[in-house]
Amino acid sequence: MARITLEELNEMDDEDLDEDEEPMDREQQNRLFSHWEAIASTHQVTLPQDMAGPIVQMTQHNQTQESVPYTTLSQLEKSEETAYEERLYPSRKWACITRGEPKYEQSVSLGFMKLMRYICKENSLRRHLGMTVPVVTQIHLNKEGTELLQDVITGYYLPEEFQPNPPLPMDPEIQVIERAPLQVITRVFYGSTTEETILREIRLLWELLGSTDNVLHETYMVASYENPGVPNHRNEIWVIRRAN
Repeated sequence: MARITLEELNEMDDEDLDEDEEPMDREQQNRLFSHWEAIASTHQVTLPQDMAGPIVQMTQHNQTQESVPYTTLSQLEKSEETAYEERLYPSRKWACITRGEPKYEQSVSLGFMKLMRYICKENSLRRHLGMTVPVVTQIHLNKEGTELLQDVITGYYLPEEFQPNPPLPMDPEIQVIERAPLQVITRVFYGSTTEETILREIRLLWELLGSTDNVLHETYMVASYENPGVPNHRNEIWVIRRAN
């Protein structure tokens, strides 16, 4: 696996950091890149050298993360915990990329690397846009509901500041789209997001829902609130209501 050099690390965009933030030294940058190399390898992808700069920038700017707005419509409580929740997400603009790798986690990892470059500097404003949560992937199941289809859409919610005039991506694979209002039934789960865990969590949510009308059965969304390096990180499965 390729290793970033100290000379390349020195070329990172420290000038993009806030004035009160100190740039990372070489040792910190090396450790950070090695950490993300290890995470990438668990997803069976190789971390390219040109991701060093975006990784440093995202780390330096991760203190504040804007959340996607929504309205809670209802909740089901079981054993004093929320079993699932129904929400309405308003129409908003997202930067999205579609990948069709052999494994779900490969598609998400490679897609989000491109979104990171867009967030950090590869946009028409040439500036850091700011991270938002959750990162949402849209997946499709086969008719039997036993397998994920290869194409996975990974979406980054554009901060409210940029909703009126979204910065244009330099990467032609990234598309800025406006999603219609979205009504979803959500359930929290923790840990890794692989095809196996996603299919399991979808089955568990359907066991709670029972017979539910007016929902999609072959399209779902997976929302991730923390980066995969966080132990036992928080995710959600979203079942989508059909548009009226």
